[in-house]
Amino acid sequence: MKFSANLGFLWTDRPLPDAICAAAAAGFAAVECHWPYDHDPATVLAALQETRLPMLGLNTRTGAPGELGLAALAGRVEEARAAIDEAIAYATSIGARNVHVMAGVHGDAAVYAENLAYACDKGADRGLTILIEPLNANDAPDYFLRTTGQAVKIIDDLGCANLRLMFDCYHVQLTEGDVIARLKATLPHIGHIQFASVPDRAEPDAGTLDYRAVFQRIRKLGYERPLGAEYHPRGTVEAGLGSMRDLTA
Repeated sequence: MKFSANLGFLWTDRPLPDAICAAAAAGFAAVECHWPYDHDPATVLAALQETRLPMLGLNTRTGAPGELGLAALAGRVEEARAAIDEAIAYATSIGARNVHVMAGVHGDAAVYAENLAYACDKGADRGLTILIEPLNANDAPDYFLRTTGQAVKIIDDLGCANLRLMFDCYHVQLTEGDVIARLKATLPHIGHIQFASVPDRAEPDAGTLDYRAVFQRIRKLGYERPLGAEYHPRGTVEAGLGSMRDLTA
């Protein structure tokens, strides 16, 4: 199986271009990030070109501390769309494939739908996929998008061809459980898969979720895109890679 290094969690002690190079040296097939906006996109693009790694995606800004995004917040449409425009422009400049539009806390379903439709329209012009990700209540209290079922309904109701689910096994297990069943049920809607151990969000070789079984099922389902390693390393990133890859043997 192929893996994507989430540089929001891995090699965070390095500037983003250097982290991209570290991911390539460690054998990752792709990279992804959270909020790259403090880095000149030209330097990020240069690192991607040098390493020949694809950048799978990035997030819209989170807004003020604790807001966790803007797209579902009533009365914040102008700010939300500015964040969407910024993310789409940055993604386009570095050749990223996906933009995760963060919903925010509490929120309004109609506002969220309108902003997602806006993002999908803008993203389609650039060949981008728009992702939405349910987050668990422990890590993201009051986050508007909570379950895969809620996300699937939003995707189906909007009917935008480039709107997809970001399925984070860690969040899904904490909120809904039975990750394997949820993967099978939502596969037609999935645009990206991420993983981390449960409950400590570290390398996937420990915890309550059996990632050997999860990875086997992902393979059997025919999903072949790189899986996002979005975990907090227990030690150095390099020290944990062997045990992670052993799970796919």
